[in-house]
Amino acid sequence: MTEQNPEQPHPAVLALARLRAGLTAGLTVEQSARIQGATPEEMTADATAFAAELNVTTPAAPAPLVGGPRGSDATGHTAGSVAAGAAEYERKHPKPEPRPLPTDAQARRNPFQTTTYTMETR
Repeated sequence: MTEQNPEQPHPAVLALARLRAGLTAGLTVEQSARIQGATPEEMTADATAFAAELNVTTPAAPAPLVGGPRGSDATGHTAGSVAAGAAEYERKHPKPEPRPLPTDAQARRNPFQTTTYTMETR
């Protein structure tokens, strides 16, 4: 295992700072990988200059959500209380009718008993 210089940030921290600077300047993830600098401030300045060279005027579009459409109940809802959420759940998931209790004969029946059929000959 190699020793890390305490003044030098971890490479993962630098990669995250590079990505943040690029996305803030409106660059894509691939373009953000080209940003140079040793500190987040240098990376932000380089990202701004790189975006100006590419004539980037608006930030990159966010990545599409995975999983397809979410449905009308997930996108058009308004924030409410827990009780409102519970009422909505009860509306969507009604409770089934209770089953009747078994009769004495049904309760005493052996569930492992096999039923056999005999053929009657005439």
